[in-house]
Amino acid sequence: MGKRSYDQHCSVARALDVVGERWTLLVVRELLTGPKRFKDLLEGLPGIGTNLLAARLKDLEGHGILRRATLPPPAGSKVYELTGVGLALEPVVMALSQWGLGFLGNPDGDDDLRPSWAMVAVRSRLDPGAVSEGVRESYEFRVTGEVFHVRVSDGKAEVRQGPASEPDLIFSGDAQAFLALASGQLEPADAIQSGSVRIEGDHNALARCLKMFRLSA
Repeated sequence: MGKRSYDQHCSVARALDVVGERWTLLVVRELLTGPKRFKDLLEGLPGIGTNLLAARLKDLEGHGILRRATLPPPAGSKVYELTGVGLALEPVVMALSQWGLGFLGNPDGDDDLRPSWAMVAVRSRLDPGAVSEGVRESYEFRVTGEVFHVRVSDGKAEVRQGPASEPDLIFSGDAQAFLALASGQLEPADAIQSGSVRIEGDHNALARCLKMFRLSA
């Protein structure tokens, strides 16, 4: 069966022709925190299946949304990474994440929850207007054994997988706690007091970070 199309001369329909297939935007979600090996993508998308993932990657590469690359030594791994066209989908994915927080509810026994998904939810809370010009800071998030960081520089914020070189703040906790913070089910003060989220670093940087991510202190 060939790829389905809405056959409508409409920009929304054309966009959905490209990224509207099941799993496609979730592949993009996984790559927004940095390049990934095929194995990493397979692990981050439980239930997709090897052949379907390969098909989705081929489609995205064909549309110029991602490309194959090789990480520099010593890693040297073959990875997939987003192109400029793919990175332009970040606000779309973030808007969907923020909108979806209202439908999230509580996880049931069959729901997967990965640290990177919690970080996407946290990232979707970012208010670009609150990222001050001239501020250069980095915030490290240690989420259920995985590490991510947010780098703020000259009015822009970037989220990537891996540790920060010299973090101004370090947040530690499990994925559910960070997801609860992002969804407003848990206030930062309560998270800190209960120990579900631990914070190390500068208090002024903390105030700026909470403001950027629209989290009440």
